[in-house]
Amino acid sequence: MTTALIETIGLVAGTLTTASFLPQVLKAFRTRQTRDISLLMYSILCTGVSIWLVYGFLINSLAVILANAVTLILVLGVLFLKLRHG
Repeated sequence: MTTALIETIGLVAGTLTTASFLPQVLKAFRTRQTRDISLLMYSILCTGVSIWLVYGFLINSLAVILANAVTLILVLGVLFLKLRHG
């Protein structure tokens, strides 16, 4: 398998995984209802995604960097709403 194909597979996987957060993020922004969202889960997720992002930079992987940078923005958005609206 070529490096380009491997990176493409990573980009597709990262895009799909990141897109899975969109429904929750959109609903939270639209309704401002975050009572049923676990603060602990999103805090742990934010930490894990941040570490993945650092890892992506360390191995110089565009797929890992892009997927986790976008995911981190989405997760931080939900965390912000959770902290603001409880």
